Amino acid sequence: MPHTFTLPNVRREIAALWQLAWPVLIGQLANVGMGVADVAMTGHASADELAAVALGASVWGIILVTVTGIMMAVNSIVAHDVGAGALDKVPHMVRQALWASVGVGVAAALLANLAILVFDYLHLTPHVQAQATLFVHFISIGLVPLAAYRALYGYSASINETKPVMVIALLGLAFNVVVNWLLIFGHFGLPKLGGVGCAVATGLCMWLMLGAMLLWIRFAPAYRATYPFTHWEWPHWPEIRNTLRLGLPIGVTYFAEVSAFGAVSLLVARYGVVEVSAHQIALNFSSLTFMVPLSFGIALITRVGQAMGEGDAVRARFVSWVGVGMSLAFGLLSALLMVALRQQIAAAYTSDLAVQALCAYLLLFAALFQLFDATQVAASSAIRGYKVTRAPMQIQLLAFWGFALPLGCWLGLGHDMAAAGFWIGLTIGLTVAAVLLSWALQRLATRRVAEGKTVLGR
Repeated sequence: MPHTFTLPNVRREIAALWQLAWPVLIGQLANVGMGVADVAMTGHASADELAAVALGASVWGIILVTVTGIMMAVNSIVAHDVGAGALDKVPHMVRQALWASVGVGVAAALLANLAILVFDYLHLTPHVQAQATLFVHFISIGLVPLAAYRALYGYSASINETKPVMVIALLGLAFNVVVNWLLIFGHFGLPKLGGVGCAVATGLCMWLMLGAMLLWIRFAPAYRATYPFTHWEWPHWPEIRNTLRLGLPIGVTYFAEVSAFGAVSLLVARYGVVEVSAHQIALNFSSLTFMVPLSFGIALITRVGQAMGEGDAVRARFVSWVGVGMSLAFGLLSALLMVALRQQIAAAYTSDLAVQALCAYLLLFAALFQLFDATQVAASSAIRGYKVTRAPMQIQLLAFWGFALPLGCWLGLGHDMAAAGFWIGLTIGLTVAAVLLSWALQRLATRRVAEGKTVLGR
């Protein structure tokens, strides 16, 4: 049987998941590269400009992942329609998702510009506060196109077209670096904007990426059967409501996770330069390795969604656990490499011996939570493939805000363990998330099979 856990079946499913995931992975790394380029290039302007970018990017980062999470509902909905062979439903869904993206993008821009009020309480120098404020104002022009792009991203991935995501992200990275260089330093007679130039570049980049995706969909043959732009269509509230009903819990989940890590960074900062530097290096490296299981997760939404659209709950369960196993295997590999190379990783980031020593120690915790982080992102993505989004939200809120942050504060602040205490808290929180999400996935998958959704004879 094609859905039993035999070695040939597992190999075929791994190959299918990897075929979807590897372009997504390169695209994710290119997106991370934009942030790296902003920091690296602004650091050559001045320390004040770098501080302004760091503050502005902290607001942008939280809003960006929340918008991305909300629009991820498109992945699951389209995948179900494709699996069911209901290709005629896809164009209408995509058009309505784009209407939803306008509302989400406008709301996100308003929230981003309200969030700058927190700068008034951070005792910043006037120049840094002014630049950070302008950074948020300018980068918010990219939130509507970001939301629309993510809607089209989900549509494309769910019809098994992930290579455009990779190509467009690489194009965006190249554009971002060039425009950064022009506007940060004022080359070719352009205004010298410093850190604000990064915000202008990123905002424009979002429009470029949206335009590139629209052009790709317009001319690539793979989109002809589901082409969404055959005619104009006004907003249809029931369809938009359905998208938001699925998407908002994902957005809340992403917000909870990013804000918890952000809170830990702020709390660690009180212990001085060595602690905060080591923490940021370990967190940055962990974020890079996380891109791999995250890409597996995005592919899982498509594979599970298509199986459930076909009515084949047995295949959906098989795909889910192969994907979780694949992600966990990478987590184990990255953990082993992180332990073995922790001294070299720390030395690659900094020449400060004190920071190196503490960073190498924190990377032991980072290595441990690779296993749980990889498991939880795969399990939560598989659950979303079933069009279930509230359960992952509730579990991850409990894990990050009920366990990780309180335990981190108790150990880091109450028992004076500093950064190590917070990393223990994060590891325990991710363990809770991995265990509960795996349990929830097992219950959900078993229930769907019991409900008789299996297509017999396959």
